[in-house]
Amino acid sequence: MSATEAAEARPRLRAVSTRFLRSELRLIFRRRRNLAGLLVLAGVPLLIAVTVRLSSPGPGGDGPDFFGSITENGLFVALASLTIEIPLFLPLAVAAISGDAVAGEANLGTLRYVLTVPAHRARLLGVKYLAIVVFSLAATAVVTLTGVVAGLALFGGGDMTLLSGVQIGFAEGVLRVLLAALYVALCLASLGAVGLFVSTLTEQPIGAMIAVLVFSTASFILDTIPQVAWLHPFLLTHHWLAFGDVLRSPVEWGGVEQGLFVAAAYAAVFWGAAWARFSAKDITS
Repeated sequence: MSATEAAEARPRLRAVSTRFLRSELRLIFRRRRNLAGLLVLAGVPLLIAVTVRLSSPGPGGDGPDFFGSITENGLFVALASLTIEIPLFLPLAVAAISGDAVAGEANLGTLRYVLTVPAHRARLLGVKYLAIVVFSLAATAVVTLTGVVAGLALFGGGDMTLLSGVQIGFAEGVLRVLLAALYVALCLASLGAVGLFVSTLTEQPIGAMIAVLVFSTASFILDTIPQVAWLHPFLLTHHWLAFGDVLRSPVEWGGVEQGLFVAAAYAAVFWGAAWARFSAKDITS
């Protein structure tokens, strides 16, 4: 490559710089309220593990299948924790981050300084959403890893008996737990796209967070009403608990694939709606 070609290539390299993303992630993970939220998420697996250890319930209890298997293998603490946190705590954490993404900047009066020219708006939304995806992965990882560590410490590991009754080795069991956690994180990231869109509609991050939480809660409620069964497959949260299908032999990929398809559709539609709204928005603060 000649010196001229090398000089022409340098601007392209700068264009893919991750500085903006790194700055956004530092802002998210250095805020005390976000760290406090992650601590709350981590507290649930600890509470479950200690409670089950002290009560020592046997299999066949009234709780979910994962709870009945905790005493046999500590890996199930992570799965039980995801089951408990997925209706409220995890959506609340994602709602707080996504609702604050744009509305928080507008509320503080820093948004117009970030947007020097209109062409930067799509990049801003892209970085904001990527940061939300990273946080969704981090929040799910906190729950999963805390559950795994607490479960193994209190109940041990060894071979894992799947929901279908088949036994697998410990290493494969860990892999399946991680796959289940990744699926949950991707589902939460689709909720983050909804939050990003709502965040472009207001300058009040608290209002945006509440709206996103109401959206996910309403989806869960509608999913329990048989009279609207025709609507269930289209609800954002309908397939969230399909992560349990990873704990079967053979793995039932049907629900997982449908869940990923719905999550991708929601992410695409609501990110597009956020861009359409934000690209034409008059930034006055």
